[in-house]
Amino acid sequence: MAEQILVTGGSGQLGRVVVERLRAAEAPVRALSRRRRSGEGVQWTAGDLRTGRGIDVAVAGVSTVIHCATDYRREVDTVRTLVEAARWSGQTPHLVYVSIVGVDKIPLGYYEAKLAAEKLVADSGMPHTILRATQFHSLVRTLLAGAARLPVVPVPKFRFQPVDVRDVAARLVELARGEPRGRVADFGGPEVRTTADLARALLAASGKEKRLVSVPAPGRIARGYAAGANLAPEHADGVVTFEQYLAERGKPTALRYR
Repeated sequence: MAEQILVTGGSGQLGRVVVERLRAAEAPVRALSRRRRSGEGVQWTAGDLRTGRGIDVAVAGVSTVIHCATDYRREVDTVRTLVEAARWSGQTPHLVYVSIVGVDKIPLGYYEAKLAAEKLVADSGMPHTILRATQFHSLVRTLLAGAARLPVVPVPKFRFQPVDVRDVAARLVELARGEPRGRVADFGGPEVRTTADLARALLAASGKEKRLVSVPAPGRIARGYAAGANLAPEHADGVVTFEQYLAERGKPTALRYR
């Protein structure tokens, strides 16, 4: 019987693409979602990592788990639920956990939870691989879109290295089909860009023309971003640029920057 890979958060932004990649590779895939779903070539199972409901069924008989589900408020609890369910099943699946570049240096609450979850995975005794990735294009776009609604666009002096979810998914599938490696090299987007540069790209793609103003960003969290703790310039392994991502969402036009 072929080994089966479980993808948690299989209907989410990242999990959905991971499932598609596994299907394209003709790998037997089971996908976990809180609601019952169906799809050709995928064995869907319903379960909730917050309550533990259905997780024992989801992990039964799988050789690998790619943990794409995330919970901004209960990240550590949900990872613990997954680890304990795997233990009770009598299996020792390879657990692939996706984290974020900078979780050990930027004192953001969610980042601290991701770091604690990394430690839980590493100390679980299960074979595991941990991949930290930079911010997704979609997250950077969402952050900038809020500021772009203002008459004058405020931009802090940060840099980002946005990465496409498809590039991260491809890397996760590659890692899942290999041997457990502990924490592997970080995975970043193809370009390190200033916030102003990315804002210009977003405005251009939206057909807008606005003035950008540099603003100070005080506090420990801001200092972490200002120091580049969220970047992995030595691992610019992603392929899809921010402009390419935006072009898929609308028509780019010229922008006058003042």
